[in-house]
Amino acid sequence: MKKRIFEYSGIILGCFIIAMGFNLFLIPNKIAPGGLSGLATILYYLFGFPVGMMMLVFNIPLLIIGVKKLGLHFGTRTIFGSIVLSLFIDGSAPFLPTLTTNILLAALFGGIIMGLGLGIVFKFKGTTGGTDIIARLIYDYTDIRIGQAMLMIDFIVITFAAFVFRDADLALYALIAIYVASKAIDLAQGGVNYAKAALIISDHTEIIGEAILKDMGRGVTALRGQGLYTQTLKDVLLCVLPRSEVSELKDIVKKADQKAFVIITNVYEVLGEGFEKYQLK
Repeated sequence: MKKRIFEYSGIILGCFIIAMGFNLFLIPNKIAPGGLSGLATILYYLFGFPVGMMMLVFNIPLLIIGVKKLGLHFGTRTIFGSIVLSLFIDGSAPFLPTLTTNILLAALFGGIIMGLGLGIVFKFKGTTGGTDIIARLIYDYTDIRIGQAMLMIDFIVITFAAFVFRDADLALYALIAIYVASKAIDLAQGGVNYAKAALIISDHTEIIGEAILKDMGRGVTALRGQGLYTQTLKDVLLCVLPRSEVSELKDIVKKADQKAFVIITNVYEVLGEGFEKYQLK
């Protein structure tokens, strides 16, 4: 029960933040960032319908279909998130000012705040309905992936907004808001302390691995790999480390084998010894 209360409280917080992004930046500047929220924004300017109410009206049939097709477990938190978000958007709108009429700033900050809110909702295992449900249903009946389906839906709504408002610039600003929001979602879910993951392919993995263990004090794992061209079996080293230690790792590899093949990529969250501890809620 405590865990559920904690998670639903997180969903409420995330929905409140999303509503702030809409009412302070996006809606007042006619930025329709895709999905049902974007469609509701268009209808608000065409007919004066409240954005939150229209989002809920659109969500109701989708939620019914989603529960029937995907099961009740899919719908519980989605229903809760969609209702709470709609209430927050309409309930807070009369009390919030428009912070800026600069559309670029509105797209940037609106996207950031919306993305942070969505990231918090996702982190606590919730959703706000809308595009998520449509994309999931499209995926179940076609070969189109969920991510691709969501992009298609957002593109259609943004194009429709540009046609209704007769302003292509608004569509471009909406794309900026969506892009910024996607980055903010990653930030909210993974945190700001991005680590790095390194894959090292070399003929001298024993020397490199020993140096990483002793000189850097970092764990390293040897994965068995095979070159398809040469059919040669060799170890591939996997090491996760903070950004500040990447240069030291490169120096170790360069000293041992200047022909080594190294891949270094971002890691958004690392749980375990030497990094973030597991949090049991």
